[in-house]
Amino acid sequence: MLGIPLKYNIRNLFVRKVTTGLTVLGIGLVVAVFLCVMSLGEGLTRVFTASGSENNVLVLRQNSQSELQSGISRDQVPLILTLPGVSPDGDGKPLASAELVVVLNLEKRDGGSSNVTIRGIGEKGMKLRPGLTLVEGRWFTPGKSEVVVSRSVSSRFKDCATGQTIKFGAYRWTVVGLFDAGGTAPDSEIWTDVEGMITDFKRGGYSSVLARTAGRAARDQFQAGLAGDPRLALEGKVERKYYDDQTSTAAPIKFLGFFVGIVMAIGACFGAMNTMYAAVAARTREIATLRALGFSRISVLLSFVFESLCLALLGGVLGCLLGTLAVKLALSGVTGTTNFATFSEVVFAFRLTPALLVTGIVFSLVMGFFGGLFPASRAAFTKITDALRQVG
Repeated sequence: MLGIPLKYNIRNLFVRKVTTGLTVLGIGLVVAVFLCVMSLGEGLTRVFTASGSENNVLVLRQNSQSELQSGISRDQVPLILTLPGVSPDGDGKPLASAELVVVLNLEKRDGGSSNVTIRGIGEKGMKLRPGLTLVEGRWFTPGKSEVVVSRSVSSRFKDCATGQTIKFGAYRWTVVGLFDAGGTAPDSEIWTDVEGMITDFKRGGYSSVLARTAGRAARDQFQAGLAGDPRLALEGKVERKYYDDQTSTAAPIKFLGFFVGIVMAIGACFGAMNTMYAAVAARTREIATLRALGFSRISVLLSFVFESLCLALLGGVLGCLLGTLAVKLALSGVTGTTNFATFSEVVFAFRLTPALLVTGIVFSLVMGFFGGLFPASRAAFTKITDALRQVG
């Protein structure tokens, strides 16, 4: 089977500069929008998938889906810390932190309000999360109404800068520092002393206990101890798994990305189809000549599909460039959405990964294939005698 030279199709793309340019631009815009929406979902997913440790166990009340739904009494904490498997700290005490989680409704800098998580931590709380760094000010002093705020939350909400006072009802907390958690879950939180927070909110206990274990065997032993003690009615979740379960928050955004992309892709396919139909109509005599020279129908079909794929590839590359520029320049800051597990805001940044860029290219090629298939079929099955009569 004799194949049509590829340079024939590439040359024809440049002959029709205007229609080629418009089609490439249309496909490029579709890919760019698709990548922007998907990078939003990817950024949100990363917050959870990069959070937590395999060696940390989060102790919650049985059947609790989140810390907000959980409750642990003061009397239960000493029992938890005596269970086998908990790693000791350098001072010989268990490396664990009893914590309280409450949601505050705070005003945003750009208007409106949203729920923000305030977390009370014990003296070992920061050691259990070594990825955190203080970027401004100092850590809070236990026993005082002081808080440290993530830099991301500080940039989005009022009265959250160092030296300012966060007001919620009758409560007042002085912001003494800002921290950065590297894009993980604590970047959506405010931290303070757990005992002071229990006093402020008049709580009788804690939301959870975070404990460090020394490897898988110790972790399994600790979890088994929790499950087997009838006095506790608690369960231990691997911290890494706990955050993995919250990635469902990103699912609606990713669905929206695919839905918007598919709807726009249909329009882009019609644009590519119109371009290829116009190419077939303008080159009827050429197609007949190719057939008369001995090129088979399948060769003509593949030739026009290849031409459509070239258009789509150019559009995909353009879309990747536009999407990258949009994420780097216009969407480079942090944003937020509601975590449906806790009903508080989770702060994140758009994240355009190499895998998403490859997906964008594949997406454009799919559009090009379906956009060129029907015009290519028409070209391939045009009768030689009829085609030669149509053009003088």
